[in-house]
Amino acid sequence: MAAASEPGEPGKGKPFKLLGILDVESIPCARDSVLYGSLGSVVAGLGHFLLTSRIRRSCDVGVGGFILVTLGYWFHCRYNYAKQRIQERIAREGIKNKILYESTHLDPERKQTNSTN
Repeated sequence: MAAASEPGEPGKGKPFKLLGILDVESIPCARDSVLYGSLGSVVAGLGHFLLTSRIRRSCDVGVGGFILVTLGYWFHCRYNYAKQRIQERIAREGIKNKILYESTHLDPERKQTNSTN
């Protein structure tokens, strides 16, 4: 029953590629960037159309809104992703050093407690 993969299940089978080049399942931030960009496109295009009633210009504004929102969210998300990866690496190195130096003469906590006695 559960062993058979259904065609619409994420993470199983053939990966979804946007325009044949962008694998939105494996690239961090790609999925959210495209979704927010499409929402920005609809809002910008429809808003411009409701204000001016110019169809062609509204489509151009919609495409511009898609590009701006997608790139803006992409850079924002990738910046936060990189910052999180750096923090994780620093924490991982700190834990590794704590395990290595605990109860040795190189342990900084041991030096502090001995100097106060």
